[in-house]
Amino acid sequence: MDYATKFRDALDAVHREGRYRVFADLKRRRGAYPSAEHFNNSEPARPITVWCSNDYLGMGQHPAVIAAMHEAIDTVGAGSGGTRNISGTTHYHVELEAELADLHGKEAALLFTSAYVANDSTLSTLTKLLPGLVIFSDEKNHASMIEGIRHGGGPKRIWRHNDIEHLEALLKEYDRTTPKLIAFESVYSMDGHIAPIGAICDLAEKYGALTYLDEVHAVGLYGPRGGGIAERDGVMGRIDIINGTLAKGFGVMGGYIAASRDCCDAIRSYAAGFIFTTSLAPTLAAGAVASIRHLKSSGIERAQLQERAADVKGRLSAAGLPVMTSLSHIVPVTIGDPVHCKAVTDALLEHYAIYVQPINYPTVPRGTERIRLTPSPVHTPAQIDHLVAALTELWEACPVSKGEYVRLAAE
Repeated sequence: MDYATKFRDALDAVHREGRYRVFADLKRRRGAYPSAEHFNNSEPARPITVWCSNDYLGMGQHPAVIAAMHEAIDTVGAGSGGTRNISGTTHYHVELEAELADLHGKEAALLFTSAYVANDSTLSTLTKLLPGLVIFSDEKNHASMIEGIRHGGGPKRIWRHNDIEHLEALLKEYDRTTPKLIAFESVYSMDGHIAPIGAICDLAEKYGALTYLDEVHAVGLYGPRGGGIAERDGVMGRIDIINGTLAKGFGVMGGYIAASRDCCDAIRSYAAGFIFTTSLAPTLAAGAVASIRHLKSSGIERAQLQERAADVKGRLSAAGLPVMTSLSHIVPVTIGDPVHCKAVTDALLEHYAIYVQPINYPTVPRGTERIRLTPSPVHTPAQIDHLVAALTELWEACPVSKGEYVRLAAE
């Protein structure tokens, strides 16, 4: 077999579809987020503004987080030294799991190297721990949840996005004694939709199902202490297993689940994705602890996030841009064509020093390509003005909302 040709053919196919991904080479400016430097080949670095980061609250730049990380690396060094089972459980990891359990009102929490790994490992392991388990998965669930369900190898049913009636129709097909799990997200990151958690919990109780909630795009951002949408809606105690991240609202890195002590202990004991990998560096755990503690007591960042998001949505909508309806902090703007989507984002970066990554298939379905804006508390009014003006100019030059998908001229 000509392996090199196979690789090239695969790449050529992505290029032909207009969805080949180019990574922006960035260096964030500590204390000046969302400002960063953009490196482009041999050209001198130039200042840009980041409008698509998942560091939703700017906590990756917060003085308390940075100080905690410095203290940890000065105290214990760089790495953890092993898996959690073999010397890699430091006091920082123990403190972090306790903070997370408290945040979600659960008996325990379990750390993973990322929320992706947490979803994949937990969902696949639950299928092995609960023979005959049927998983009911929202059709717009994240790839990590889809992979975890697939790796488990058990039966699954896909229910229409946020469609409670369809979910109940599927649940009715099974005897109450059949083990069941409803897997869904609180905030869907590409559309900004929010799940009807309370109604889903009602169905879970009615039909004897466990609930598995991915709060990745909500932890730190919603609720009186940053516990997520479930905390905001007063239903956190009705969720059996919560998945979250330390890399978005909390601004650091890592993932976790929070659940009953026995559930976490069982996952800890059986999940290969937890057992056979080096634990998070202590400095990351220390930074996450500082971030969580700060956001448990401070609601300023959450309030400012919602104000900025509402402002950006309102102004873009008033300018006639195709902003997707969203009740969350995420601001998606429809483009609908991969080539055009990349042309828009290239123009924003080259001509306006605004960095927004194009969102194409397979992240979103074909024909729904978009840009995804993430306003934060540290975006200034002047930066919002510049964003609105830039997008307005681009849409006037090439009205995407009218379906005219043409490549932007580099002027």
